[in-house]
Amino acid sequence: MSQTASTAAPGTAAGGGGFTQRQILTVLSGLLLGMLLSALDQTIVSSAMRTIADQLHGQSLQAWATTAYLITSTIATPLYGKLSDIYGRKPVYLASISIFLVGSVLSGISTSMYELAAFRALQGVGAGGLMSLAFAIIGDMIPARERGKYQGYFLAVFGLSSVAGPVVGGFFAGLPTLLGVDGWRWVFLVNIPIGVVALIVVSRVLNLPHRRVDQKVDYWGAVTLCLGVVPLLIVAEQGREWGWGSPASLVTFVVAAVGIVAFILVERRLGDAALLPMRLFRNSVFSLANTLNFIVGMAMFGGLVALPLYLQIVKGESPTAAGLLTLPMMAGITIASLSSGQVIARTGRYKMLPIIGTAAMAVALFLFSGLTPDTSLVVAGLVMALMGLGLGLCMQTLVMAVQNVAAPQDMGVATASTQFFRGIGGTAGTAISLSILFSVVGDRIGTAFSSARTDPSFIAATQDPKVLSNPVDAGFLKGLAGGGSNIDLENTSFIQLLDGRLARPLLEGFSSAMDTVFVVGGITAAVAFVLIWFLKEVPLSTKSGLQRAAESENADERPLMPVMD
Repeated sequence: MSQTASTAAPGTAAGGGGFTQRQILTVLSGLLLGMLLSALDQTIVSSAMRTIADQLHGQSLQAWATTAYLITSTIATPLYGKLSDIYGRKPVYLASISIFLVGSVLSGISTSMYELAAFRALQGVGAGGLMSLAFAIIGDMIPARERGKYQGYFLAVFGLSSVAGPVVGGFFAGLPTLLGVDGWRWVFLVNIPIGVVALIVVSRVLNLPHRRVDQKVDYWGAVTLCLGVVPLLIVAEQGREWGWGSPASLVTFVVAAVGIVAFILVERRLGDAALLPMRLFRNSVFSLANTLNFIVGMAMFGGLVALPLYLQIVKGESPTAAGLLTLPMMAGITIASLSSGQVIARTGRYKMLPIIGTAAMAVALFLFSGLTPDTSLVVAGLVMALMGLGLGLCMQTLVMAVQNVAAPQDMGVATASTQFFRGIGGTAGTAISLSILFSVVGDRIGTAFSSARTDPSFIAATQDPKVLSNPVDAGFLKGLAGGGSNIDLENTSFIQLLDGRLARPLLEGFSSAMDTVFVVGGITAAVAFVLIWFLKEVPLSTKSGLQRAAESENADERPLMPVMD
């Protein structure tokens, strides 16, 4: 064994995993920095993207900068899991950080949106390993029963990034220059000092024993996975613009179907060497937990895609302020994650936590569907806190359930599968929710304007000389002849410039459309609540992944993943 593992004196190991508390926290510090890179990058860019697109003269292309990152990070996740099982966690994790940093530097010096999209894709390749490998490394070091206490820190970083990202991104985007460099470029360049520190810490302290697995890399599996998933991610992002029944969308669906079938056939043929071995799905815990990861991802991302839109469009908050207003949800995630880890460590039980979590998510999403333009931000914040508590009870528990039934040599690929299925679910949920939102919002606004025509306050506004002398209000009234159907919803910034009485029907229409999205999210979470009852609770192991692997080697036998069906 390496020095890091072997220096743990008897009786000082944390949780019986063979590592002292100090060793675990030292390694954890490096992993948290890597997690910070991945989580922060997703939120910091979103609030600055409009400014970036203006600077690079590519507003119509900005979606591809986001889509490229999403595609490559999703595809790379299972590949990192398999490579780390073969070659070891440390070299693969260092490679993922390095690739991410190179992509960050190149993104920071981009001169066009095409370049930015390409370099964001490279960033995504690196990001695919940052989160999944961090969870896998913790699985190697810490027994399942103790693991939740440490995995909660990852979700705390994720929560912090969700709040800090929009603020930092808005700050950089608002600076003309910083140290002689365009302000928006620091959105990417800020990753460099964090990444360098992460590289130094991980390279020095992450010394885990590993016996190389004599397997070839499943390149055909990677190719067919790309063929199956990339078209789905593209159509999820572009389907609303193309039209879900358009020839482009239909061709994309067909290509994806062919790719998925080819991937399954390749993986079945390769057996244990497969990128995602099909034998894993024979385990009911693995299959159902990842089904739940997919559904929870749909509910989480799909339902919450409307929340920042509600805060910005309906309540009139800036992107930065909207990010800060989600602090109650992030606090809920952090509190639930850390406390659930303590509960699991003390009791050894975990199934009731995601049951409570999915119920809380469903209730919160249904409560979100009651938000109106007049709803207090305090009330919205309380519902966000409930949503955060639900997410915190679900996310790490489902990862732990999968890791607990995975054989040691499958720890990387099993852990990566949880991130992969949650990511695919989140992408699908986001696409479906945005499609629903923009499909119904026009009719809802039209209905609101029809009602407003008999509202004395609205009528008074249309005859108010101050309103008629305001160019924005006058132009809006002039274009209102079609009952609201000809209003351009591609840019909603004009709403905040209108007289409040004129803007009221628009706010009501958007709020009503968002309510429908929240209801769909609530139904999705309710499905997860029903399914979670069928998840078999396997007793949590009191040994780390490395200890289980060592015992397997000593017994000179290959551990098989237990089939729970």
